[in-house]
Formats: sequence, structure tokens, C-alpha cells
Amino acid sequence: MAHEVVVVGAGFAGIGAAIGLRRAGVHDFVVVDEQDDIGGTWHANRYPGISVDITAFSYSYAFEPEPSWSRIFPPGAELKGYADRCADKYGIRSRLRLGTRVVRAEYRTAEHLWRLGLDDGTTLTARFVLCATGWLTRPRTPAVEGLDRFKGEVVHTARWDPELDLTGKRVGVIGTGASAVQVVPEIAPVVERLHVYQRTPIWLFPKPDFAVPDAVRRMFRAAPWTQRTVRALTDAVTEVSFVIAMVHNRQFPFLVKAGEAASRLYLRRQVGGDRALMAKLTPAYALGCKRPSFAKDYWRSFTRPHVGLVTEPIERVTERGIRTADGAEHDLDVLVLATGFHVLDNLPPFPTYGSDGRDLREFWRTERFQAYEGSSVKGYPNLWFIVGPYSFTGGSWFGAIDYQVVHALRVIREARRRNATQVVIRPEKHDREFRRTLRRQRNTIFANPRCGGSNSYYFDTRGDAPAVRPATTYEAAWRARHFDLDDYRYDQHPTEGRRGTPD
Repeated sequence: MAHEVVVVGAGFAGIGAAIGLRRAGVHDFVVVDEQDDIGGTWHANRYPGISVDITAFSYSYAFEPEPSWSRIFPPGAELKGYADRCADKYGIRSRLRLGTRVVRAEYRTAEHLWRLGLDDGTTLTARFVLCATGWLTRPRTPAVEGLDRFKGEVVHTARWDPELDLTGKRVGVIGTGASAVQVVPEIAPVVERLHVYQRTPIWLFPKPDFAVPDAVRRMFRAAPWTQRTVRALTDAVTEVSFVIAMVHNRQFPFLVKAGEAASRLYLRRQVGGDRALMAKLTPAYALGCKRPSFAKDYWRSFTRPHVGLVTEPIERVTERGIRTADGAEHDLDVLVLATGFHVLDNLPPFPTYGSDGRDLREFWRTERFQAYEGSSVKGYPNLWFIVGPYSFTGGSWFGAIDYQVVHALRVIREARRRNATQVVIRPEKHDREFRRTLRRQRNTIFANPRCGGSNSYYFDTRGDAPAVRPATTYEAAWRARHFDLDDYRYDQHPTEGRRGTPD
């Protein structure tokens, strides 16, 4: 089956891309996703305590504010509901092809078309492809000896079993990142014993989470500009307190130091001045090297008598529980893997062969992760990532989605205007942008030696930090609307008619 555009992924990035296509007047498209429903992360992740980790006013499409959030940091089910409402409002349902996994993508230079191989053995053909598969899709299982021999229950936070009852159980949680920060306080009150195995502590800040009053929600519905004003304020706070501190660390080092001091003060208040516990929970790496989070009771959970923080390395998983390097053994009934996702090593999530037949995975791993404006790659025509290397600014994921969709649609509209069937970023423009990105990265927190030992998904094996764009969200959004369209080359296939829609 042939389409002008195929969007791969039906999470918020894919939904945003689909809405953008409809608003731009591009109607011949399909959205494919391997899951059985839309929502991406917010459909797959259902662990106890799951919620957004920045305010919902910023974690939403700029063009579609949601006036009915129940809380400042609403639970995951509300985010899934928001995805459903957006898909319904903008008529995306009819374009969905769910339960469909792309296993291979190959560009046919002679035809100016992408051929997408699917897991059922069929093929989709597209003029343009928008890869919106997100980053949090492939759960990471820790490389721990003996995990397959554990006789109890093993569950990953990204594949939570809703029937799992932890009441009165002896539970071990491996990992102390964003998901653990949410799940640990939720399960601590009901378990018999809880051991949390920490490799790297996390910087945390108070979570000002409270119910949104009905009067405020009525005001948002009656006067949408009020909610947009609130969003502008929350966006600004995020940019100043985190993004600018991170990407302009060399110019404003005091912002990171101030943030660390605030986090340590919060830790002291949470654990009541227990110096030994504070030492274990205080990161040795600089704030910003790894994504921090907001929490209400995570640190306080470790003051409960039946909750233990284990910092000794795990030696092996046994049939009955976990043995650590110091010889201690903990018997467990349930093992929770809060170990996050494969991020950079899952880009792209399927083999993708460009105009010269080279797999994009191999290109990135041998020549470094790179993409023009975080979106397109030289040698891979008619393909854009939402969101690709050096695209996310560290603030709201929706900010990146918004401006990456703008970027791709500007080029697609220009290709249609020129009757072009092939669009590819010019190599010299691509390389110039990459050199600029690497220069700017020298000013970021990622160039700080204190990032050593952070175990952050921001970094790749070369020490680059391609998960974060060294720019503010405002700058990235401006660039998406003003980059020179002639940075791309536009070609017309001699046998194609107007707009080059595949037959």
C-alpha cells in the first residue's frame, strides 16, 4: 500500500506529527505503531504512582491546551486520556494502523520512495517518512547474573502487570531513576519489606503537586488565554532553572550550584538529618548530567523501618533473592526492574538503509550521532526524526515535538510547492550544523568533568551527549521556523506528476 507520508509511532510525537500533517493539508498518510493502542509511553507504562514529571501545563501541545487536568502533575491515565482526546478531535483514528511493527526501512533511490517492511511480511510504500518512535520504548533489562533463575515474580516498570499485588510481599527494586522515584513511595506502605538497589543516586526537587481547583479549570475553559499564560510561566521557569543552567553551564555555573544546594536542603528535610543516609542519596555528579526529577516522598521512604537502601553492587540474583558483593543476601518474593530504557542504542528502532544502502545505525555508531537541526540526516532523503539526535532541549518533550514537526512540515510543503519527489539535506549544511553543535556542547554541563559516573542516557559511548540539544527551547523553536529551506536539495523524478504522490 502506498502513501505520501508514513508516520512511525503513535505516541505523542506521532500524534503531533499526524495532526500537523492534517493542519498542513497533507491527507494521504498513515500512522503505524506496534502497540495495540495510542499513547506510547503513557499507554505502555502503568506502574503504581506513574505521573508526569513536569507540570502538565508544559507537558501538552502548545496548540491544544487541556483545561481539565486534575492535578499540577497528573497521573499517567490522564495523559493517556489526553492522547485519546487529541486523536479524536483531530480525526487521527482513521489513519491508525495499530499492532503493526516496522522491521526494516529501505530507500529506493530509483523511485524516490521508502519501502517499509512490516512484521507480518507486508510492505508499506511512502514518499516521506516521519520517524516518531520516541525514546522510551524498549525496556532495559539489567545485565545481572542469575536473573533468569529467580523463582519469584519479576516485573519491569514499563511492562507492569496490573494484577500484581505487592501487599505483604518482600520486594526488591533495582534502579533509582525516574520510575523508581515514583513507584517506591507508592508501594512502600503496603509491602512487608522493601530493598532498593542503587547504583547511581538522583538529584530531586520538591514536587509542588496539588489538585487544580474546579474554579481554575472553569476559568481555563472560559478563557483559554489564562492557561496559555500559566504555560508561558511554567515554561520560563523550566528554561531558566534547568535548560539554561544545563546548556550554558560555562557562562552560568552558579545556577547548577544553586540547584544542588536546594536539592541537598530538600534531602535533609526529607530524611531528618540522617548523615549516613544523606551521604548515600547525594549524587557525586553535577546536577544536569543526568535528568533530575521531582518527588514528594521518595527520600522519606527510606526513613521507614522496613525500607532499606542498598548501595553495595549486586553480585547475582539467586533463586530466592539477591546477593550483593559484600555477601549479604536478601530473600525476595517480587523483583521490580526500574531500570529504564534503551535510548541512544535504540535509534532508529529498526534497520534503516539510505540512498547509498548504508544502515543508519551503523552510520551513527561509526561517525557519531548527528542530524541537521536534530531532524534529518545526510544520505537519508525524505526522512525526518521526531525527535532525533540533538533535538531535545531538556525541558518539555512537547516543546521538541512542536518544533520538530514544524521543521519537517516546512520542508514537505516546500517539496510539494516545487513538485519535488526527493528532498535531502545538503551534506555541507549538515556537517556545518554538526560542527556548530559540537562547539556549543563545550559550554554545556556535559563537558563538565563532574559528569563522570553519572550513568546518564544523555551520553553515548564516545562521550558525546546527543540526547540533548545545546540550545534553549525558544531558540530551537525559532530555528525550526526560520532555517533556510535551500539547505535542502529538491529533486523531481522524471516520471512523477504534480506533488509526486506515489501510485
